[in-house]
Parts: sequence; C-alpha cells; structure tokens
Amino acid sequence: MIATPLAVLAQPSMLPVIGFLSSASPTGFRHRVAAFKEGLSKLGFVEGQSVAIEYRWAEDQYDKLPNLAAELVAKRVAIIVAAGGSQTAVAAKSATATIPVVFMHGGDPVQLGLVASFNRPGGNVTGVTIITVETLQKRLEILKELLPKTDSFALLVHSGNPNKEAYLREVNAAARALRVRVDVKDIERESDFDSAFETLAKRRIGGIVFTGDPIFTNHQERLVALSMRNNIPAIYPYRDFVLIGGMMSYGPNVLETMQQVGEYAGLVLKGAKTSDLPIVRASKIELVINRKTVRSLGLEVPLSLQMRVDEMME
Repeated sequence: MIATPLAVLAQPSMLPVIGFLSSASPTGFRHRVAAFKEGLSKLGFVEGQSVAIEYRWAEDQYDKLPNLAAELVAKRVAIIVAAGGSQTAVAAKSATATIPVVFMHGGDPVQLGLVASFNRPGGNVTGVTIITVETLQKRLEILKELLPKTDSFALLVHSGNPNKEAYLREVNAAARALRVRVDVKDIERESDFDSAFETLAKRRIGGIVFTGDPIFTNHQERLVALSMRNNIPAIYPYRDFVLIGGMMSYGPNVLETMQQVGEYAGLVLKGAKTSDLPIVRASKIELVINRKTVRSLGLEVPLSLQMRVDEMME
C-alpha cells in the first residue's frame, strides 16, 4: 500500500517540466547544458529525479525556433529556458505571455523588447545577459595590439542576428579609432563557412573578429581549423574556442553564466516570479590566449597583452 503511491510519484510525468529551447545542437551545447544542470542542482532539481527537461534544438536553422517554442507551449511546460542567442529569447517570448521564460543571450533585453527594465523586468521573462556587443570593440583592439602592422580585418556575423546593427556600430567605431578597415562578412548557414574563408584569404585579410552568435559557437572545431588552415589570426568571443586550439578570446565565461540560468530556473520552479527577478548582467570578462597557437602563426604575444591576460595556455 505504501509502495504504490511512491512509485506513482516517481513517474517522470509527475515531475515539473522545463522546456529547453536552443538554436544550437546538442553536441555543440553539451558543456553549457551540463553547466545549466549544475545550476539547477543548487536549487535541488536533478533531471529525471525532481525535474524533467524537454529539449528542442534548431540546429542553426533559426526559422525553426517559433515552431519549436510553440511545441513547448503546447506541452504546457512549467518554464521555458531560452539559451542560444537573441533569436531564441525572442521566439520564446513571442510564443507565450504566461509561461515563465528564462533566457541567456548577448544583447540588450530592453532594446529587444524582452523586458521593461533590468531591475524590474515585468511580464513573464527574465534571465542573464552576457556582454557580447560591448566587448566587440575591445576584441578588435586586442587583435590590432597583437598585429600592429595589420590594417585590414574582418568581422563575421550571422545575417539574421537581431544584434547585427549594434555589432556594426561597435566595430565601425573601433575601426575609426584604430584607423583600420573592417570588412563585414555575413554568414547565414554553416555551408557558408568555406566560401567565406576563401574570400577572406583572397583579400589578404590580416585578422578575424568573431561575434558570439550560436552559429559560430556551435561549430567551434571547424572554425578554428579553417582559421589555422588559412593562416588567419582570429579572436573569438569565448574561451571554449581557445581550449580547442583557437588563438585568443575575449568575453564572458559562458559556463558560469549557464549556471546562473540554471539557478534562476530553479528559483522560478520554487515559486519566484519572473517579474521580480532582475536581469543578471554577466560582469566577468576574461582574456584567454593560446601561446602555442600564436607561435604556430608566426606571432609573439606582446608584453602589453601578457600583463593583462587572465589565462595563458601553452
């Protein structure tokens, strides 16, 4: 008589369900999902034991996000976690005005219309914003510092990113200050990578600055390989790239950020209102350099960067 209700309670259908929506793929996002679950566990939620998670992956096909978000709404999930770019957060908010949404993205959530303000989001949406637009200028400055004789750079950006105009404003301002030329290369899908690098190599571009769009973070190995094969120094938005051989990165620690997203999701599951949870602005920015990769490109890290680097990998 005692065992039966316990068994019923253990059934996954009785657990609160988190809808996890991402524009990326499960392979490219595996470390971030692990960090998200770690944050959830701090609030006492463990997948399969005290919470269930329904995953929806757009696999770089951003036009699928609205339908995937609608699927999660139809399943009446308790909360939607939108991780993987501004497009994902916008799709989740557009799909529901009642189900709580916790996002992680790199734009200004107020300008995108996701929330009313940072301190009092209002409505059903809150989350964590990582500093990617504002760090773009600094990325170009750091790359120029490493390549003082170079005056021709490229910016790779996803053509459909809602933050594209902000990216262009930032990089153009930096280019004027540094007196360099920056060619903007639009990427729509993964199949554009090879032709983009072929074009940049023909133009003798001296260095590449990557934005933090999921289409790039989802294909880190391939992009690092293309940069090295074409002998083009590149600076990336996250340390993940440097861990697998990328030259350098400047940006927030996204794994710590995903833990924060998990903690926020846990708070909402415990009854906290999204309207009362202020937007978390990731403040820790790190410069990571792979010295071995720098040397393989025939370069040396200047003393000015050595003194400011947060981590130098060998």
